[in-house]
Amino acid sequence: MKGDDFNSIYERNYRRSFLFTKSYVHDDMAAEDIVAESLVKYWRLSLSQEAETSETLLLTILKNKALDYLRHKVIHESAIENIMELNDRELNIRISTLEACDPEEIFSHEIQTIIHNTLQSLPEQTRRIFEMSRFENKTVKEIAEETNITAKGVEYHITKALKVLRINLKDYLPLFYFLFS
Repeated sequence: MKGDDFNSIYERNYRRSFLFTKSYVHDDMAAEDIVAESLVKYWRLSLSQEAETSETLLLTILKNKALDYLRHKVIHESAIENIMELNDRELNIRISTLEACDPEEIFSHEIQTIIHNTLQSLPEQTRRIFEMSRFENKTVKEIAEETNITAKGVEYHITKALKVLRINLKDYLPLFYFLFS
């Protein structure tokens, strides 16, 4: 076998190498890649070694490359499984949270008290601008004209009020988005 050119090694060994590899990896393309890499490695070894290369060496190369492929596949599938488990857990949390959502509690006295107290703690102008925006459904432009301040000033006061409300309603954050977005 020493001194054989690559084509003769390929022709002599491809089919049986492919069938052997495919019987373990169960993927035609992966088996073709493994066989091609193995035959190149086998050919290079046959050129560089002084002793005859044997079919045992080729089978060992095929075996090791197939094992590497299968081990990598196990790691890949395990990672996908972990991701799917995380997605399932997150989905179940969302489902149970939504199932526990009681619209009666959304407008409960406790939440209304927090909102009322938070708004009362704001500076008068900030509170008034926020109420015009959220409770009277006025646009920034309408509020700016009515209060004689710039649109940027109106946006500043609304943002300031939302920030304080977000902090005070942190335990009710999904509700906050429903009520004030």
